[in-house]
Amino acid sequence: MTNPYAEWFEQLRAEYGEQLGAMPLPDGLPEHVQTLIDHKDQDALLFMLKIAWQLGAQAGYAAGRAQGGSAVKVARSGTVQA
Repeated sequence: MTNPYAEWFEQLRAEYGEQLGAMPLPDGLPEHVQTLIDHKDQDALLFMLKIAWQLGAQAGYAAGRAQGGSAVKVARSGTVQA
């Protein structure tokens, strides 16, 4: 069984990888992530993903509201809703 998140991220990487690859990250962040990987600190990496996911959801919601979109209820299920 394939992981729907893995498929979705690979699709995003194929579509936006070049643009995002050119995007600079704050000084020290790539090194910090590598340290977390080296120390197998999955909790910290997942926390970073959760923060990014939450901020992205908030930005998307705000952009939709600014364009006159209606409020969308965010599903909290274990399925991908991309």
